[in-house]
Amino acid sequence: MEEQQNRQTDMRERAVLVSVQRERQEMSQVQEYLDELEFLALTADIVAVKRFVQKLDMPNARIYVGPGKLEEIAAWCEQEQVDVVIFDDELSPAQTRNIEKAMPCRVLDRTSLILGIFVQRAQTAYAKTQVQLAQLEYMLPRLTGMWTHLERQRGGTGTRGGAGEREIETDRRIVRNRISKLKEDLKKIDRQMSVQRGNRGSLVRVSLVGYTNVGKSTLMNLISKSEVFAENKLFATLDTTVRKVVLDNIPFLMSDTVGFIRKLPTQLVESFKSTLDEVREADLLIHVVDISHPGFEEQMRVVGQTLQEIGAGDKPVFLVFNKIDSYTYIRKEEDDLTPATRENLSLDDLKKSWMARGDKPCIFISAREKLNIEKFRRDLYGMVREIHAGRFPFNNFLY
Repeated sequence: MEEQQNRQTDMRERAVLVSVQRERQEMSQVQEYLDELEFLALTADIVAVKRFVQKLDMPNARIYVGPGKLEEIAAWCEQEQVDVVIFDDELSPAQTRNIEKAMPCRVLDRTSLILGIFVQRAQTAYAKTQVQLAQLEYMLPRLTGMWTHLERQRGGTGTRGGAGEREIETDRRIVRNRISKLKEDLKKIDRQMSVQRGNRGSLVRVSLVGYTNVGKSTLMNLISKSEVFAENKLFATLDTTVRKVVLDNIPFLMSDTVGFIRKLPTQLVESFKSTLDEVREADLLIHVVDISHPGFEEQMRVVGQTLQEIGAGDKPVFLVFNKIDSYTYIRKEEDDLTPATRENLSLDDLKKSWMARGDKPCIFISAREKLNIEKFRRDLYGMVREIHAGRFPFNNFLY
């Protein structure tokens, strides 16, 4: 069994991860970001075998890291026969070209890795169209230099530039035309989906939001008794799933949407805007948080910032701290007089902290182990009932 697993691992691409530790940035945070990048790589079936981190005030504008560090990475990759180098930021077209010249293997940045995962995960024609649009918009400024091998082939009398330049312009035109076509296709689908949302009547709408891989789909399956695909990988859900749910005597619509992530590519945010309409038009957002993740507070900030960017920052929010069954902490010794950190807080301590005292209602649950789910149902029912009563005041006798 172990040999079979090793063979499967050996078949995967091997990668090194590269990051820059910026001024005033703790190494622990850099490693946490690289942990996420490694999880992204694993989701794309790539195994990370080494990490390179360089401390710089700002990433090098030409090659992201310093010249010496780039040579070190290239030499290590050549010696260890690494398949791909992955950078934990979006590289500019110039950075990508310069790094590719120095590397003996393929080069990816965070954005291209996420786009590749979305390509793998897209199931419906709508999601595939959205992802393809994002890919082409990412690719367009990076076409320069792909045809430099033709630059020496000069054209005849009266031509401007070489064959490579003409090839680039031809490719750009093809890509721009394809982008225009995809945008038109998305507009048609958007209109159809808008009509579908309009046909749902005045039912209360609840939308699950949160960082990727926090358990939204698992919670959706639990509450709606449906079978939404759920997996312990990033971006298991791309297509928005909407289900009708009835709690006691009140029906409402619940939607599960694509998860957010740090440095979510702007191309994806733009192309998935209509998918996120379910969030913008929701009456209540259930913000699911993975309480067991060491960086859950930053994940919450990322989600809040993304909600602001898509115009849903003012929606009522129900905070759901999930995965309490996986929460761990380091218990301080009685004679340890150093100040306690977040890592030293027990779950009971967290429940008494800013989370419980905030202006948003919150609850601590485990969707997988079904812990505290009945209280979650009761709390959700009370919030939906309040919205429903405001919308249908003459039906109040039902409650």
